[in-house]
Amino acid sequence: MLSSVAILLAACGLYGLIHSLLASHAAKRFAEARWGVGARRWYRLGFSLLGGLTLLPIFWLAWALPDRPLYSIPMPWVLFSGLIQLAAAGMLLAGVTQTGALGFIGLRQALDPAGGGALIAGRGADALVVRGLYRRVRHPLYACGLVILWLTPVMSWNWLALAAGLTAYILIGIPFEERKLLAEFGAAYAEYQKRTPALLPRGERIHHGTLKGAGDAEGTEKNN
Repeated sequence: MLSSVAILLAACGLYGLIHSLLASHAAKRFAEARWGVGARRWYRLGFSLLGGLTLLPIFWLAWALPDRPLYSIPMPWVLFSGLIQLAAAGMLLAGVTQTGALGFIGLRQALDPAGGGALIAGRGADALVVRGLYRRVRHPLYACGLVILWLTPVMSWNWLALAAGLTAYILIGIPFEERKLLAEFGAAYAEYQKRTPALLPRGERIHHGTLKGAGDAEGTEKNN
């Protein structure tokens, strides 16, 4: 059982390392210097596809490796947890939509002959998304993903290792991601960062319209 947990934690660590390296400014600079417009067109789409495809083996390992259940949520509470997971999935999709789904995936850049602009560029407050779910937390996609992960109806050792590994990756990665966002958005993101919590929303209303957003997923969630 411990070997399964160790394998899953190592797999999550490797995934996080690859994902973070590809999301780094250094990787983007190298790609743009090497491939120019081609990198601007295809980097984000390739990053998105690779991020999704490299997650699949980790979930397969959680299913295939020797495992033992820890607990299951009994009725009727499992119905409530399922509804919360469903709501979190809906909010996750809404968050992607609020930042521009085509740009988030990379299709907008791929369909633009000019590549949709430089991979790394300074942007002003008008490009920073602070509406919708982003008024409550800076990283709603991460928050929703964690809810879905941890409210599984049956918790096993393998799923615990998977959820813990991905949670650690998110918590470790957020500060590094936000350094990039500060470099891209400057004072606009610093102000947003002061007013808005990262993952857990506060009870009161966070913003009062001082920043206005327009859709670009790169303003808020880890991406290329």
